[in-house]
Parts: sequence; structure tokens; C-alpha cells
Amino acid sequence: MLISTTELNSILNDSQTLIIDTRSFKEYSEGHIPGAVNLDLFAFHWIDTSKEGITNFNRQTQILLSFVGVTEDKKIVFYDEVSGMLAARGVWMLMYFSHPDTVMLNGGMKKWRQDKMKIETTPNSFEPSQYSGKINSSIISGFENIRDNIDNLSILDARSEGEYNGTTVRAAQRGHIPNSINIDWNLNLKEDGSFKDDSELLKLYDIPKNSKIVTYCQGAYRAANSFLVLKKLGFENVQVYLGSWGEWGNRLDLPVEK
Repeated sequence: MLISTTELNSILNDSQTLIIDTRSFKEYSEGHIPGAVNLDLFAFHWIDTSKEGITNFNRQTQILLSFVGVTEDKKIVFYDEVSGMLAARGVWMLMYFSHPDTVMLNGGMKKWRQDKMKIETTPNSFEPSQYSGKINSSIISGFENIRDNIDNLSILDARSEGEYNGTTVRAAQRGHIPNSINIDWNLNLKEDGSFKDDSELLKLYDIPKNSKIVTYCQGAYRAANSFLVLKKLGFENVQVYLGSWGEWGNRLDLPVEK
């Protein structure tokens, strides 16, 4: 699920590679990887994981991926400022649609600049497609799954300590999902913006490999980053709670711990 700066630089002119810059358009216009198109994924929040909500999410995601030009036969590379939550969200979305070849640039633009790779400022146009991948429901969770199986899941909160303990309030309720453990997603990264080595990450995620894990944060971006790390480490049964605290914390019928 990762590609290095050197590897990406070697395929910049490959017509079967689609590079997607997930940062804001302002950041993109100030300098981006040659050939990359811009899709600010932070604008695509989703906090309804009812059955109807997931159906609508599937439809909207398919429209979005088609708009940017995703096809089955292309290698799709997402990148962020670092090995960040936006690029991770993009990779997770394509994995959710069973795309066979989607990766994140390890280290993002920060590492790209450090390695003195070529940068351009001219925006690139989209070539829309008609993308329709097969939904992989094994890597997504809604609130009902967590509520009904809360004692049988390893629930991983990827937010800050303040959000987790309730001193930072970003919803109607403060705190965290009961039984969840807090591992801030920022701990996944090295100073250069790339992911830490597997040995360090395994110490951080000291969870039995056969656990059923659900990651969440505020809007399923940081949670997607932790999801990729866990998959990278060989955890097989991992899901992202799409609605995350933006949904759970604003539903007064769901339990909360402080």
C-alpha cells in the first residue's frame, strides 16, 4: 500500500498511473508532483452509517472516483503533505471499492521535497471515467456493528488524548466509545513524514493479531491512517468506522465513556 519517492519518480510519465494530490487546492497550486490532479478529500465527510446512509456513501464515492478518473487498470497513487490522513482516506476508499492497485506516497510532499524531486505549479485537468468497483464490506463499520458487538471488538481511537478523555469537545457528547483504547495517529510517523519502521509500530500497536479491530477518529481520516498501518503490520480483520465521533458523539442514544 506504499510507494517510495524514488519508485513514484520512475513512473511519472506512465499513462497507466494516476496521481492524486489530496491536499487543498491552495497547497496544490503552490507546488505539486508533476502530472498530479487535485482532489481535496477533506471536503468529503460522511457521518451517517445507517443502511441508507452507507448506500448513499457508496453512490457518492463512486461518482467522486469516476470524476477524478479512476479505472481498474490504472495504478492509483494518493499523496498528502506527509504519510497523512487524507491520502490514507483515499487508499482506504479504493480498497473499499476493491481496486487492485492503490498506494500512498510514503512521506508525501515533505519527503518529495527533501529528496529534491521535480515539482510543478500548473494544474492538471481531469479525465473522468465510469468507475464501478465491487464493495468490500469487510473493511467498513457502521455504528450498529459497534453498538451491538462492543464487548467483542478491539476499538482503536486514533484521536488526540484531549479528544479521547473529553477535555477537547467536538460533538454533543465528550469522551470516547466505551472500551476503546487511544493511540494518536501522529505516533505512526517519523520526523520526515514517512511511516515508522514495522518494529516500532508493532510495539505501539500491541494488540493480538487475531483481534477484530475497528478504528475511528472524528471523521474517519485519522482512522484510515491507523487502518493502513495495521494492515501493513499484517492485521487482517480491521475496519474503519466511517461515521466516527462525528456520528457517535452526536447521537445521544449511544454510550460514551470519559
